[in-house]
Amino acid sequence: MLKKIGYVLFAALVLIQFIRPERNLQQGPFPNDITAELAIPQDVNTILQQACYDCHSNNTKYPWYAQVQPINWWIQDHVNEGKQHLNFHAFATYTPKKKHHKLEEIAEVVTEGEMPMDSYQWMHGNTRLTNAQKTALVQWAKRSMLQYEQFLPKQ
Repeated sequence: MLKKIGYVLFAALVLIQFIRPERNLQQGPFPNDITAELAIPQDVNTILQQACYDCHSNNTKYPWYAQVQPINWWIQDHVNEGKQHLNFHAFATYTPKKKHHKLEEIAEVVTEGEMPMDSYQWMHGNTRLTNAQKTALVQWAKRSMLQYEQFLPKQ
């Protein structure tokens, strides 16, 4: 009985390898990228590229283990959800109010240690942000928010 269950599970594991989600692999240029809209210091741009763009852009760099199901489904779900919250390649298409809010969220989630996600950091050690990197990213986001404050409702 256990042997049959093992065979069924193995067969299911093999079969699911053929069910693959669409990958987030668009080729640039990305005219609506955040860099077209905002001045980003090189150190902050490097942080964004290393720690954020895999889940928050139109081009993910997939690790080798993303070829294995169901890991690929889990990764792709994170990427899709990340892009729904913030897509750096689509930033210029957002309304000024939304741009302000997204920059505010960047500062908040970095300050609170919510991003990059722990599960992402475990698999990508170079995405762990130092205190100096967090500070640089938060200060840039807060400075950039000022560009959009004129579009916010007056209190």
